[in-house]
Formats: sequence, structure tokens, C-alpha cells
Amino acid sequence: MTQWLYGIDLGLFRWVNQSWSHPFLDRLFPFLSGNDFFYPILACLIAVLWIKGGPKGRVFVCLTVLGFLFSELIVSNLKDWIARPRPFMTLPPDDMILRLGKGGSGSMPSSHSSTWFVGATVAWIYWRKSRIWMPLLASAVAISRVYNGVHYPSDIFAGACIGIGCGILSVYGGNFVWKNVIGRYFPLITQNIPDLIILKNQNKSPQSPLSAPPKEKADTNSQYLWLGYFLIGAMLIFRWVYLWAGKIELSEDEAYQWVWSKYLALSYFSKPLMIAYTQWLGTHLWGDTMFGVRFFSPLCSAITSFLLLRFLDRQVGARIGFFVVLAGMLAPLLAVGSILMTVDPLAVLFWTAVLVCSWKAIQEDSLASWIWTGIWIGFGFLSKYSTPLLLFSWAFFFLLSKPARKQLKKPGIYLALGISLLFSLPVLIWNYQNDWISYHHVVEHGETAKAWKFTLRYFGDFTGAELGLLNPVFFFMALWAAIAFWKKRDMLTLYLFSMGGPLFAAYWLYTFHSRVLPNWIAPSVISLFALAGIYWGKLEASRPKLTRRLFTAGFIVGLLMVIPLHDSNLIQKVSGQTLPAKLDPLRRVRAWSTLAEQVDDVRVKLQTETGSKFFIVADHYGLTGQLSFEIPLARESLNPPVNPLVFYLHSTGPDNQFYFWPSYRTLRVGENAVFVTEVDEPKPTPPERILNDFEKVENLGYYEIQYRGRVFRRVQLFACYNCKPLSSPQ
Repeated sequence: MTQWLYGIDLGLFRWVNQSWSHPFLDRLFPFLSGNDFFYPILACLIAVLWIKGGPKGRVFVCLTVLGFLFSELIVSNLKDWIARPRPFMTLPPDDMILRLGKGGSGSMPSSHSSTWFVGATVAWIYWRKSRIWMPLLASAVAISRVYNGVHYPSDIFAGACIGIGCGILSVYGGNFVWKNVIGRYFPLITQNIPDLIILKNQNKSPQSPLSAPPKEKADTNSQYLWLGYFLIGAMLIFRWVYLWAGKIELSEDEAYQWVWSKYLALSYFSKPLMIAYTQWLGTHLWGDTMFGVRFFSPLCSAITSFLLLRFLDRQVGARIGFFVVLAGMLAPLLAVGSILMTVDPLAVLFWTAVLVCSWKAIQEDSLASWIWTGIWIGFGFLSKYSTPLLLFSWAFFFLLSKPARKQLKKPGIYLALGISLLFSLPVLIWNYQNDWISYHHVVEHGETAKAWKFTLRYFGDFTGAELGLLNPVFFFMALWAAIAFWKKRDMLTLYLFSMGGPLFAAYWLYTFHSRVLPNWIAPSVISLFALAGIYWGKLEASRPKLTRRLFTAGFIVGLLMVIPLHDSNLIQKVSGQTLPAKLDPLRRVRAWSTLAEQVDDVRVKLQTETGSKFFIVADHYGLTGQLSFEIPLARESLNPPVNPLVFYLHSTGPDNQFYFWPSYRTLRVGENAVFVTEVDEPKPTPPERILNDFEKVENLGYYEIQYRGRVFRRVQLFACYNCKPLSSPQ
């Protein structure tokens, strides 16, 4: 039966792919599958619908995006589960015509078909005039996939069914949730649009919560507070599910610091101990998996958002708190920090905790709050060495705020500093035992010892990076607020500026001296976004259209930036254009498992051919971490780390944390190895250090590591024989 169905499928494929062949169709169908005009037209269409389409246009856009996300979730998982090869992968070249490039994903179902039929289905429900041309256009795009030779007819049929189903689900399911869940618990959200399908006679002039009576204001504030809790909880669950699905792999820093978690210590070469202990706890809860490594990153983000929401609720109201939290979720820097488990989620969390507790200590003259402030500063320092910079933020605030300076005459702030110093003892002890190597690394990494020489070389790079990472619209709103608030500043806004502005400005100015990495300013973002929320929230009373349009623009831009950061394959699936590997925003978290599999296959093959064991050596700390995590035997060899399978290149000086652990020159003497190095072009010989470490070295070749038909990495492999002991001449 299956063979019979496949025969029909293949027959239909050949009929469309070959029998329909015509010069006009040869131009039309590749154009429909993907062209350079698609994105500009789509952006213009969305803008017109959002601005001129009224409630119906905005609801249509939102539900279409929702249906697209549903369909993409289903299609991407079915592609991996079914794993059906594309026609050009199995059919002889003379038995088909390939009119497009070769995609790397599975064939069943077609994501192009599902995407277009989602749009056609939602348009069918909302726009009567589209009921002829939208289904025809969606069908033409679907058929083009067969005509171009990249899908079977059954693939596009399955994709169309999924698209229709997801379109119906997004409209009617979304309307059910809107009316019966959101409408019940958050009526302020639905009061102007009570029904998502019946939109004709709905109120277009909502009453502003700012002008509502006191009782309604209290109810509104409570609803925004609970809406904030719901948003934080929903995003926490979404991020955990996303990580559990394994859409992306570990970054180099995450893998490197995962290795640290196998060698628990008082501190480490480039970072304090908190990241290693956090990953240790996550992997002990969930195993040595990507989910285990990253489990605490979404949790840190959720707690940070909760603290910010509660803080702003008490100071200015939950409405502003809700929109500030939402803006943070739509800033790529904070969105990425909510997924990747690096030091930044921890640093941002503890900086936010200090912001909340020290404000309470200043306002209420609370000794208990000062004690908690000291604890959070301590944990912050154990997370990232830049945390003590908040002392300069305090100094700036106390200098400009006379009422706050009375705290300098009381013991609370000094108790907080004393507690934070106690937390620094593990780092100080470890560095004392290791010749203050972390201090030297930080000085070298920040180039603080370099002579001052004014340059504009890094200013533009840093500014452009922050403009993108903080969302261009929200970056502008925060920058404007940081300048304009001075005219009507109060103690709270001055405090929020002090907790972020000086740090951001200092790094910005430092770009005239040296390169500054974009994530260094991460702790300052929370307070600056809070300041922007308060400033623009007050301005809304006099300039409601401006503030709402700015936030709406930031919301749309944020979605367009953050969604591809979770799955950049969506760009190709929507537009039909393949994103070059160098421009893929997820390049740093993809193709590592394929690389590791290639290296391990070579290692096993050498073991089989020679009858002797081979270990692995890499020349970069990130690559060493990736191979240690992605190769199952290497992962097992670190539990416990008595005799690892993967080593960093042996060195006589502290290049990174691997210097402090046993080398292959002591653990693997007389054994053989596979040396791995990432390169741009083939190299005939390995580094001099490898030639010194082994008796004989043989070039194994140059390998291109692909992800979905694109070359993401290039590595050179060498077989290294008979590892020399340390006593051998260097």
C-alpha cells in the first residue's frame, strides 16, 4: 500500500516537474518560491494593515503571525521526525529538474505551503474579497515547490492541511481564549475589542486608564499586575519548552563553562565561580543536556522581570511596570540572555536585586534591606567582575541627591559593603594561590593598561551593536529619557539613571580607547528601561499618540528581531531566500554537533585502522568545550574528570582555564591524538606546539561542516602519534 501511494506521489511529481516544463513557468515558479521583493512587500503590507486597517487589520496581522508560529512548530518537528529526503537527494539527476538551490531540511511537510495557507485561511475569514485570489496564490506557491523539484506533491498537500488547520486554530481558538480567559481575568485588555471575529461595531476610542475614576484605576492597576505575572510565567514556560526542544546548541562559552562545572573550584581564570556552580546544579537536576546547562537562564530572567514589575508597581504603578517588562522581552540583548546560560543572566539578576533592595534601604532607612543589598552585591561579584562598578553608581547618586546622603552617616551602607567583601573571599583566595591571574586577565582583556590614544574606530561598532541589541525604538526612547528627565527629575528617576546611566556612559566613552563588547552594559539596561518607562508614561498624558505609536513600533520591531533569534530558519521559510552562514544570527549555536560527530568518526576510524586509542586535542577553549560536550564518550570521561577524552592545546602559560588542569602531556603520554583546528583555508601543517608535543604528525584533511546545505564551520584535522612526556625537550 505504501509503495502504491509513493508511486502515485512520484508520478504526480514527474508530471508537474517535467511535463509542465515551459519557459514562462521556469521564470514564474522560482519567483513565487522566493524573491528579493517578498520582504519589502510584506513589511509594507503589515504596516498598511496595522496603521490603516483599524482593529480588523491589527487583529488579522496578530492572528496570522500566531497561526504561522503554530504551523512552524508543527512543521519543523514533523520534518525532523519523518526525515523524508528531498526529491533531488534520492532521484537520479536525469529523472527530475532542479530549478532551485538544494535545501538541507526534510521534505515532509512543506513549510512554504503551510505558511501560505495559514495566511490564506485567516484572510478567508476576515477579508471576503480575498477568498479567490489568496487561495490561488497559496496554491501557486505550493505547486511551485514541486515544479522547482524541492518537494513531492504529498509534501505540499500535508503542508496545506497543516496551514489551514493552524489558521482556523489561531482565529477560533484565539477568539475563545480572548473572550473566555483574557476577557474574564483581564477585561481592560478586551474592553475595546470584546470579540476577535465580530469587529464591526466595536469601540475605536478607548478610555485611557490615566483618565479613569480612582476605583477603576485601582482595578486597572491590579489587572496590569496580574497580566505582568501571567506574561512572566508564560515566557518562562515557553523558554523552557524551547530549550527542551533543542532548537539550538550550546555556544562556545556555555560549553567551556560547562567543563568548569566538572572541576568545581573557588574561582576560575576569567570568571568567578557562580556560573560553574549554577551549571553544576542545573546538570545535576536534568543531566548533562542542553536543557540542564541552560535551565537557570530563563529562571533568572523571570525573577529579574518579577522584581522589576513589583518595584515599578510600588513606585509608579503596575501599568508602567508591565510595559517595561514587555519591552525588556523585546530587546534582543535581554531576550538572548534569557536563553543562553552565561554570566550575564546572573549579573543582571543580582544587579536588579541590588537596585530594588538599596532603594528600599534608602527610602525606609532599613538595616535589613542594607544586609540583603550586601548579599546581592556579593552574589553579583561572584557572577561577574564588573559588579563592583555599581559602587560608582551609588557615588553618583549620593553626590547629586542630598536627601540620600544621610545614609552615609549610618552603618547600613557600610554593613552592606562589608558583607559583599566577605563574598569576595573565595575569588581572592584562589587568585592569591594563582598569582592574581584573574586580575591580569581582566586588565589585559579590557586593555586598561594600554596607553590612551583617542580613536573613533570602536565607537560606531559599539553604538550600532547597542542600537540593534536593545531594539532601535527602545534604545531611542531610553536615550531620550536619560537626557530629558533632568528637567523634572525627582529622587526616583535620578536613582534609576544613576544605577544604569554612568555605567553605560563609561563604556560608551571607553570605546574611544579600546573595543567594548556589547554585552558589558547588560546590567545597566534594566534601570534605564525603567527610567524610560516612567518618563514616557508621564508624557503619555500630554502626548498619547506619540508614546503609543513609539511603543507599538518598538513592539513590532522587537518581534521581527526576537523571533528570528529563536529560529533563523524562519527567514528562509517565509522568504524562500537562504540566509548566508555568516549572516545567520544563530551561527554561534549551530553545527557543533555535526562537527563533533565528524571529528569522532575520524577518531574511531583511526583507532580501528591502527588498533590503538586516540584522544582529541583542540586549539581553542570554545572548541574544546564543544567537543567535550557533544561527543558522548567525551562527556562521560568528565564524570568524574580523571582522564578526559578532549584536551586543550598544551601550554606553558595560562591561556585559559585549561592551563590549571592536567594536560595530555601528563595523562596521555605515549598515546595518539586527533588535533582539531578551525580554519578559513586548508593548512598543511599544525601549530608548532603540536609538532613539539608529538613524535609524528600527519595531515588528515580539510572538512567543511554544513548545516542545511550551508557551510557553517571549516576544520583541519591532524593525526598525532606518540605523545611526549613533559620531560622531553620543548
